[in-house]
Amino acid sequence: MLSSLVTLPLVLSRTFFSLPPPPSSIQTLILEKQILTLIYLPRCEIGRDRSYSPLQDPATMALLRRSLAIGLFVGSAFASISGIFAADPPLVGGRRDLSEKSIPAAENFAPLENGLLKFSGPVPMAPDAKFALVLAAKRTRRPDILRKFKLYNGGWDITNKHYWASVGFTGVTGFVLALLWFISFGLALGAHHCCKWRIGTKDNGSCRSQRICLALLLLFTTAASTGCILLSVGQDEFHDELLDTLNFVVNQSDFTVQILRNVTGFLSFAKTIDVEEVYLPIDVQNEIDKLNLDLNSAASTLSEKTDENSGKIRRVINNVRSALITVAAVMLLLAIIGFLLSILGHKHAMYIFIMSGWLLVAVTFLLCGVFVIINNSVGDTCTSMDEWVRYPQAETALSNILPCVDEQTTNQTLYQSEDVIQQLVNIVNTAIFSIANSNSPPQNSNSFFYNQSGPLMPSLCSPYDSSLLSKQCQPQQVSFDNASMVWQKYTCEVSESGSCITPGRITPDIYSQLVAAVNVSYALYHYTPLLLSLRDCQFVRDTFHSITTLYCPDLDHALRLVNAGLALISAGVMLCLILWIIYANRPQREEVFVRTLPEIKVSGQN
Repeated sequence: MLSSLVTLPLVLSRTFFSLPPPPSSIQTLILEKQILTLIYLPRCEIGRDRSYSPLQDPATMALLRRSLAIGLFVGSAFASISGIFAADPPLVGGRRDLSEKSIPAAENFAPLENGLLKFSGPVPMAPDAKFALVLAAKRTRRPDILRKFKLYNGGWDITNKHYWASVGFTGVTGFVLALLWFISFGLALGAHHCCKWRIGTKDNGSCRSQRICLALLLLFTTAASTGCILLSVGQDEFHDELLDTLNFVVNQSDFTVQILRNVTGFLSFAKTIDVEEVYLPIDVQNEIDKLNLDLNSAASTLSEKTDENSGKIRRVINNVRSALITVAAVMLLLAIIGFLLSILGHKHAMYIFIMSGWLLVAVTFLLCGVFVIINNSVGDTCTSMDEWVRYPQAETALSNILPCVDEQTTNQTLYQSEDVIQQLVNIVNTAIFSIANSNSPPQNSNSFFYNQSGPLMPSLCSPYDSSLLSKQCQPQQVSFDNASMVWQKYTCEVSESGSCITPGRITPDIYSQLVAAVNVSYALYHYTPLLLSLRDCQFVRDTFHSITTLYCPDLDHALRLVNAGLALISAGVMLCLILWIIYANRPQREEVFVRTLPEIKVSGQN
């Protein structure tokens, strides 16, 4: 499966969920007065209606409890999975120790247990998964260092230390090469300086040997320079792709938190609903206050953790980029300047570059091994995400991290939420038929008579029939989207006593109350797919699918460029170092002249 968070774009939310357009400007005005936290839900009218609340229905609260819990857990999982790369302990042998802060703590969900669990009915248990699936089974079959190099068969599992040990083994080639190079070249340098072991070309045929040596030196210098270019291009792509992936995950986590906060906003607003003196009981309102306080605290904690972990990841990404840029620049200068000094024959300056290159090549081999580990871990994660998305009913390592439920339980939850919406519509229509469309005379002492008159108000259309199956609205009915605009035409002007003085079926106060009740239904109706997508992990599956299709291929390509660049640099500079010593120790013209001068004198005397 963790700087400031990026702004949450509305376009991101519409990538996964198509939300309807704003119903009307009147609804927007009411919304701005009542709810300021609605970002992703289209601006809809919100008033004050206490006639009925979905909180009175235990099935609805079971839905909200599970949806809020999985939403908070998903956000924490995003932060935790990302936090693996940003945790304080460094990568050693390809394995990073997971700190407790990188795993969602159980106490973060205590508000959900203390609030929603008390406020709702029992939660149906998910049935057993149909089959077990080992994620990325083929590509994770590697020797396990902790089990005496036996093959690891557990698949992708970030909670398993044997998985990280097997991933760390993939970088052993780079580490072994670094060690062998450091020891062997160090011994060669020691023998050269201490034992006067001369490394160079012979006098006989030296011209041809020097030409071959020069050609090879030019070739290896070009290879090292090419590696530096590949490393620069690869690290730039890797940096950009990794930041894009991080921003995408953070946006998804923030979107999840915002959904939960919007829902809690509607829950808070539900206790203010009042349709002609019908409202929620006081004890229920108190429970809502306690619940929302805990939920807002939990959401804030999640947001802070996401902010903290994303900041750590950004710092690590920037540090990695700086390190790779430094390696590319230093090795490029080393190769070019060393090439020039070897040609000019500056032995003393050459040995300084040879010593520096000896250490830098070892570091480059180590980096090559580290990035092989990163490449394999990223590939394992992408493959695991893809397999988890393709087999939603399988029991996997991701299933243990993300507590998703089965389709049967989700369908039951959807049925219960549809029933709540149906009941809300019945409440609104009861008020319309019994109060607004009533023509009771004043002598009946009907408290609901306020001199209403004129054409009868249309009733509210329910999206479901009595069997909770989808249905079409009748021509004489209004929908959630246009109810406020249509009903406004039936609003009368009132006197100081509250009676209508112009034709109309409802007063402005009743209009606001009815619109508020409609908006609760509207919110539940359009938030139900969002809540269900969080609860059954469909939201996470969509996110993982986007990552595997949009980001993983580019990340893999960038990592391959980085590895290719590091390999070329290591091999090129390593061979250049050997040729520098050989070419720098070639006989100079002055030395050849001094050695041949006595021979010339002897031949002249003869």
